[in-house]
Amino acid sequence: MVTVRQCSRTACSSRAAMTLTYVYADSTVVLGPLSTYVEPHSYDLCADHASRFTAPRGWDVLRLDPGSEPAARSHDDLLAIADAVRVAGRPPAEQPAPGPAKDEPGRRGHLRVLRGPGGA
Repeated sequence: MVTVRQCSRTACSSRAAMTLTYVYADSTVVLGPLSTYVEPHSYDLCADHASRFTAPRGWDVLRLDPGSEPAARSHDDLLAIADAVRVAGRPPAEQPAPGPAKDEPGRRGHLRVLRGPGGA
């Protein structure tokens, strides 16, 4: 049973075509293709309401074209992925523990022992 999602706008019974999401941290509104499932903090809009949408003052609107398909992967992309998998699968190389620097005689993690005014 497939349910048709409706526009979130009050009194609109049109079929949803796009999903609107607010990114509060960036003061950005993202209006993109209809999401695959209903999210609690996003809104489904019909094509008419999506085309007329305006963001709050001071906010940016990022409109993603719903008809655009992702670009096909090239041969170079596939080689880059294969190389990344190979590198990630290698055992980590043993590296010697770093010794203290000349000006930092007793460094342990994020803590440092600093020399006093007399050099001791």
